[in-house]
Amino acid sequence: MARYRLGIDIDGTVTCPTALVPYLQQSFDQNLRYEDITAYDLGIVLGKSAEEMYDWFMAHQEEIYINSPIAEGAAPVLRSWAECHDLFFISARYDYLDDITEQWFISHDIPYHHIELTGNHDKIAAARRLEVDAFLEDKLDNAININKALNIPVILFDTPYNQAELPDGVYRVTSWQQVDAILKAQLA
Repeated sequence: MARYRLGIDIDGTVTCPTALVPYLQQSFDQNLRYEDITAYDLGIVLGKSAEEMYDWFMAHQEEIYINSPIAEGAAPVLRSWAECHDLFFISARYDYLDDITEQWFISHDIPYHHIELTGNHDKIAAARRLEVDAFLEDKLDNAININKALNIPVILFDTPYNQAELPDGVYRVTSWQQVDAILKAQLA
């Protein structure tokens, strides 16, 4: 099998997509459920302004990132991939969070070859520069844009906030085992 370069988002893919829910419940709505988060923009879901959500996130991001649980099934798949593929984690996290991010990977025993914190959701330039062969993402428009710009398979982790019809080349999954099977088929 050839060695591939995999671009992998962190939050909502490697970390459990429900990680934000307890923080949102504590700050905004005790009754909020993961299933209620039907838009990526949390301000829309919570009826808050972009500024309010930005301020809230900036105040809580470090704690959230430190305490985010790993997504079910991610660790064994990523460990097996590290033996035969290059794992490039590309995240919208700000670059000053690099130590927290690296410590999270170490504490969960998740291998990586490179971690790129872009500070924004546009990951195309990083994915292009790193010459990734496939990408794993949870943000719908990112998945579609990466697929279109780079003409590579993109795996979209199924969440309540990314529901829409997908173009060819973007594959919706509900488990890391499905990701593994799709990548084996697409990169063969």
